[in-house]
Amino acid sequence: MHRELHDGNKDGLVPLESLDLRHCGTFSEMLQAMSHTAFGGRELGEAFHVLKAMVSDPDCTVVMTLSGAMTVGKMGRIVCDMIEFGMVNVIVSTGAIMAHGLSEATGGVHYKHDPNIPDNQLYEWGYNRVYDTLEMEANLCDTERFVSETLSSMSDSEPTCSSAINRELGRRLVQAGQMPSILGCAHQKNVPVFIPAFTDSEVGLDVATHVLKQAGIASSCPDLGSLLSIPPLYNPYLDLYDYAKRAHSAKRLGIFTIGGGVPRNWAQQVGPFVDIINMRLGTSYDVPRFTYAVRICPEPVNWGGLSGCTYSEGVSWGKFLSPEEGGRFAEVRSDATIAWPILIRGVMESLGFVDSSPLNAHGG
Repeated sequence: MHRELHDGNKDGLVPLESLDLRHCGTFSEMLQAMSHTAFGGRELGEAFHVLKAMVSDPDCTVVMTLSGAMTVGKMGRIVCDMIEFGMVNVIVSTGAIMAHGLSEATGGVHYKHDPNIPDNQLYEWGYNRVYDTLEMEANLCDTERFVSETLSSMSDSEPTCSSAINRELGRRLVQAGQMPSILGCAHQKNVPVFIPAFTDSEVGLDVATHVLKQAGIASSCPDLGSLLSIPPLYNPYLDLYDYAKRAHSAKRLGIFTIGGGVPRNWAQQVGPFVDIINMRLGTSYDVPRFTYAVRICPEPVNWGGLSGCTYSEGVSWGKFLSPEEGGRFAEVRSDATIAWPILIRGVMESLGFVDSSPLNAHGG
């Protein structure tokens, strides 16, 4: 069999280029150069171009979804910077990220874990371990007092939701000068913070105990079942409808995702939600689909979970525009604490939000 050997240049293939750090004076220049390399480096470089286009598009509403212990992992200031520079317009998060961020904002300190201390001893001493870091139970008690004081200032006769509670927490953080903080910055920039799985968080549990404390029936309840008879006036559909209206009114949608899980799926399901409304109610509303999408997550696709699923799979659900329709996607399979700071610093430099810092101060 005779093989016809082709030439990549004649076939219009994109040539790769060796990464020359001596000619990369900034993070943005390095990321642009990495987009011409291979493997994970190219993924991060391509994410730089897509994210830059997303946040530069004046008609794009950018949704950021957060999962994983990013605030315990000390990534909270990155979220604050993205809010401050207008790189994100809506946040959808796990409750844990906001709870640990609130702990930090109200003066709590997180510590490096000493692996020589066994976990049962950590429990006895009031340390909660998150991989290689520690959150003190005392921090969470301080957070609970802040949450309780905030809830006492809110109406207890009307249903509430996570974004309303977070907005009020943010207002009080700004008022107390506890800045920069994620919820405080979000309040200042009018960025809503939705927590779909609100009860799966310290703040969600604080809301539950606050309601029980206000009821004043604990001493008269013979068992836990009797005590847990007064649920909070909490309605998660207020969040869903608010988010859906925001997404539907956006000229274009972009999504930037750290990790996956419930925040990612909840944010992405807005297209299918409107699709379902149209099919089941006989309406014909425009279906909001994401034009831009960037995610940083080490989860592989082969486990079948949402955290690792590709954007192309999401196209089949009506969540994203396909590349043929103008969709632009980038997926970085990496630990977010490594890739996220590099990516955001590069984008901030390229858009003039921060001064470029030489990477090769002593290079040629």
